[in-house]
Amino acid sequence: MSATDRMHDARRLQLLHATGLLEADEVPLLDRVTRMAVRWLQVPAAMVSLIDADRQVVVSSAGPAGPGRHEQSPLSQTLCRHIVTTDAPLTVPDAHADARWREIATAYDGWLAAYAGTPLRASRGQVLGTLCVVDAEPRRWSAEQLETMEDLAAVAEAEIAMRLTGNGSQGPAAFGHVPEAFVALDATGAVTGWNTAAARLFGRSADEAVGRPLGELISPERSRRDCELLLRRVRDERAREPGVQRLELTAVDGSGREFPAELAAQRHTGRGGPVWHAVLRDISDRHEERRQLEGERMFLQALMDSLDVRVAACDGDGRVVAVNQPLRETRPQISGLHVSELADAYGLLSPDGHTPLQPHQVPLARALAGEHVDGQQILMRAERGGPRRFAANGRPMDTPDGRRLGAVITLDDITDRNRAEALRAAQHAMTEVLADAASSQEAANDVVAAVTNALGWTYGEYWQVDEDRAVMTRIGCWSRPGRDLSAFAAGHPVMLARGQELPGMAWENGEPFWLADLDAVSPDFSRVKPALEAGLHAAVALPVRSGDQVLGVLVFAADCPQQRDDDLVELLDGVCAHMGRYMERRRAEELALALTQSRRQFDQIVNQLTDKIWTVEVRPDGTARPIYVNTEHTSVFGGRLHLSPDDDFIAVMLRFIHPDDHDGFRAYCATLISGERAQMEYRLIGLDGVTRWIWTRGLPRREGERLLVDGISTDITERRQITEEREHLLDQQRQQMDRLRQLDAMKDDLMAMASHELRSPIGVIRSYAEMLADAPGLPEDYRTFIEVIDRKSEHLQNLVDDLLDLARLDAGRVSVDARTVWLTGLVRQAVDEHRASATARRITLSVELPHRLHVHADPVRLRQVLDNLLSNAVKYTPDGGTVTVTAGHGTGAGTAPQSGREHDRAVTVTVADTGIGIPAEEYDQLFSRFFRASTARQAGIKGTGLGLAITRAIVEAHGGTIAAAPRQGGGTAFTVCLPIDPPDAA
Repeated sequence: MSATDRMHDARRLQLLHATGLLEADEVPLLDRVTRMAVRWLQVPAAMVSLIDADRQVVVSSAGPAGPGRHEQSPLSQTLCRHIVTTDAPLTVPDAHADARWREIATAYDGWLAAYAGTPLRASRGQVLGTLCVVDAEPRRWSAEQLETMEDLAAVAEAEIAMRLTGNGSQGPAAFGHVPEAFVALDATGAVTGWNTAAARLFGRSADEAVGRPLGELISPERSRRDCELLLRRVRDERAREPGVQRLELTAVDGSGREFPAELAAQRHTGRGGPVWHAVLRDISDRHEERRQLEGERMFLQALMDSLDVRVAACDGDGRVVAVNQPLRETRPQISGLHVSELADAYGLLSPDGHTPLQPHQVPLARALAGEHVDGQQILMRAERGGPRRFAANGRPMDTPDGRRLGAVITLDDITDRNRAEALRAAQHAMTEVLADAASSQEAANDVVAAVTNALGWTYGEYWQVDEDRAVMTRIGCWSRPGRDLSAFAAGHPVMLARGQELPGMAWENGEPFWLADLDAVSPDFSRVKPALEAGLHAAVALPVRSGDQVLGVLVFAADCPQQRDDDLVELLDGVCAHMGRYMERRRAEELALALTQSRRQFDQIVNQLTDKIWTVEVRPDGTARPIYVNTEHTSVFGGRLHLSPDDDFIAVMLRFIHPDDHDGFRAYCATLISGERAQMEYRLIGLDGVTRWIWTRGLPRREGERLLVDGISTDITERRQITEEREHLLDQQRQQMDRLRQLDAMKDDLMAMASHELRSPIGVIRSYAEMLADAPGLPEDYRTFIEVIDRKSEHLQNLVDDLLDLARLDAGRVSVDARTVWLTGLVRQAVDEHRASATARRITLSVELPHRLHVHADPVRLRQVLDNLLSNAVKYTPDGGTVTVTAGHGTGAGTAPQSGREHDRAVTVTVADTGIGIPAEEYDQLFSRFFRASTARQAGIKGTGLGLAITRAIVEAHGGTIAAAPRQGGGTAFTVCLPIDPPDAA
C-alpha cells in the first residue's frame, strides 16, 4: 500500500473515529502516559496525536511547552504524518540542520529542534496516531529512550483497544462488532468473553470457549505449558502499573493449523474484581514480512560482504547501521557509532596524512547531509600497521517524497596504488635529483627526502660506506616538516662499524632489515630508546648495492608500527638499485676528478722541484719504456727532453752520460731490473753541452706481472764542487794545524829551554848580590842597589819557575806525590803566612774550617794552590776589604750526588774576596795562560797571568776541579774541589 493510501485508508479512518478519542474531553490513561514520558525522558513536551485524513489532533499532552488538548494542525505542518505513511518510528536529532523539515513552522521558528515519535496502532495494525516527544534543543535519542517510548506507546494502544471494544464489564455483546479477536478472562485465566472475530480466527464458537482456560483454546499441546506460564505472568496482580502487555506465541486453530499470533492484554478492575481483556492477532503476514526482510537483510549483507570495496551505511539519524565484512576487518566496532563520532574514533586524516578530518568532512556525514561524494581521499588507522588510504564515494538515500532514510559510502583501499604512484613519482623525482645533484651528499639528502615523503613516513637517512670499507658515515638525513627530530639525529653517532645498529646489520648481511615495532626490539640497539622517545615506532634499513658490494644503506622510520610489506620492500629495492647505480657512477666520477686533481697537484708540486722525477716500465727484453717524466724543469738535461712511449729510457740516457760512467750506469740499471733499489752519481753531458754531476735513485715495484721503477735524478754539480772545495780547504786546514802544532811545540821547547837556561844566570846574580850585601864598609847607596838587584832577580826567578812548572804540567812530566793530608792545618799555615801582607793593607783575613778535614793530595802542590789563591785575593782586594777562607765536605767534579757516606768523599776549599771583581764575559778565559782580567789591567795591578793557569793544572792533576764565580755583594769566589780517597779506592 502506498503512503497516500495509508493516510486515507477507509478502514484506518473508521477505526480512528470508532475510538471516540477525537471528541473525548479527558483520557486519564493517555494523560498519565504523556506525563511519564516528560518525566522519564526529561523533555519539555510530550503528546498523543491522532492523524485524520487532513489534520493532526492532539488528544493528550504534558509538559510546560506542550500544546493544548484538541489542538489541530494541518498535515503539512506535522512530523507525525511521516510515521503514519511509513508505519515506522521517526527520530530527528536536529531539525534545524535537516532540510526535510524546513517548511514546518515549529521547526523554522525554533520551537521544535529535536523530535522522537513512535506509532500507535489499532488491533489490525493500522497506525491511528503517534506518541511523540519534542525538545527545543538538538539532542541525540538513545536506544534506551526509544525503548521507553515503545513501552509507553503499548499502554496508549491498550486504551485505544479498550475504546474500540467498549467497557469490558458490559459483556461480550458489547464488543461483538470489533474486527479483532477479543477475549475476556477472569482471575483464573478462564475465558469469560469470546467475540465473533475470535471464533473465526480459532475455529471455536463462544459456547466452546467460555469457561475454558485460554491456553487450552489457542496453544498447541507441546507448548501449552509455556503459554500458560506467559498468561499467568500477564495476570500477575503484583503488576504495579496498569498497562498493555504484549506476547508473541505460537497459536493453533480448531483444524490444527498453527500460526504465529500476538496477544495484547490489559488488566481492568470490574464490579466482580479484576478482569483481563486480550486482543489476539494473526501475525503470519508480519512474520512473513519479517522473514522476507531478514532474508533481504541477509542477502544485502551477503552482497555487501562479497564486494571488494568497503561499504558502510547510516540511518536518517546518522547511526551506522550496516558495515560489510571488508570494512569490519579493517576497523571492527564501527556499527552503532554516529557519523559525527567517526573522525575522532578512528583517527581519520586528510589526504596529506597529518591534518585531522573534521566531523563534517567525513564522507558518510557529507552524504547524509545530501552531498554526492566522489573520490574523496582519507586516511584511516588500521588495527595493524600504519594508516590506510581510501577513496570514498558516498550518496544520500532518500524516499520518493524526499524523506532522508540515511546514507551509504564505499571505501576503495588505494594505499598500495597510492604508494606505488608516490614511489614512481619519487623515482621520477629521484632521477631529476640525481641528474642535478652536485655531490653524493646532496644526492643522498634529496633522495632520502623524496622517498620518505612518498612513503608517508617521518624520518630517513643515508649511510655511505667509506672507501676503506672499515666504517660507514651518515651523509644525508631528512625529517618531515613540523617534526623536530634534530635532537634524535644529533644524538646519534655519525659513523658506524659493520654489524653495528640497524644500518650496520643491513650492511653486514646485504639484506633488508624491517623492525615492525620498536617497542618489541632487543635493547642491544642503542638507538631504539631515543627513537621511541622521539615518537618513532617502526624502521626499515635497505642496502644500496653495486653488484655484490654494498655501497650504502637507506633507513626509513615511521611514527606507528608497520608490518613488513614485501611488495613495498620490492619497490624500495628498485629505488636502492637506481641509487646504487648513481652512487657507483658518481663515485667513479668523483674518483676520476680527485685523481685528475691529485695528478694536477702532483704535477704542480713536482714542477716546483729542480729534480727530474721519472717512472719507467721494464720490458721483458730489458729495455725501459718511459711512463712518466716531468718536463717543466731543465736543470738536469740543460733543456727539455722529449720522450715517446716507444723509446728505451736506458738507451736515451746512455747518449748523454759521460763515456767514463757508462759501465757504472749499466750496473746501476741491472740492479734495478733485478728488483733491488739502487743509486749512483754520474756525469751527464746536457743538451746545452754542459757536463753536470747527477745523483739518481731508483726504487723498483711490481704491479701484477709488470715491473715498474720510480726514480728521481738531482743535479749535484754545485754540491760536488762544494765538496771538492771543502776537501781542499780541509787539507789546507790540516796542514796549517800541523804547522801550528809544530810551532807550539817549538814555543814550549823554547820557553822550557829559555827558562832552564835563565835559572843558572839568575842564581849566580842572586849569589853575587848576597856576597856584595855582606861585604863590610859598603856604602848605603850601593846596598840599596844590591837590594833592588836581589828583588828583581827573585821576581825573575819566580817567573821562570812558573813557566817551567806550567811547561812540565802541560807535558805531564810533573808527578804528584799524593798522600793523606790534614787539610785544616795546611790551610791555616797558608793563611798565617799571608796574614802579614793582609794586615799591612788593613784587609781582614778570616777562616771558617772544621777541625777534622783530610784530603788525599800532594801537600807541596796543594800549598802552592792555596798560596796562589790567597796572594791573588789579597792583591786584588782594596784596602780595608775582606778575604774569607772556608772548607768543608762536598761532591767533586764528575761525581754524582750521593746519599749517606758518598757525600764525604770530596772536600771543597773556597777563597772569597771583596775585591775589584771580574767581568762576567771574562770568566771563561780566567784560567788561560797569560790572561789578565780587564779590571786588573785598568787598576794597574801587575801580574803575569800564569798563577791561575798553574793552579788549575795542579788541581786537575789531583783529579779535582776549580771554578770562579761572582761573590754576592761584590768580589770573586774561587772554589777548589778535591777527592778525599786515592783514585784506586774511589
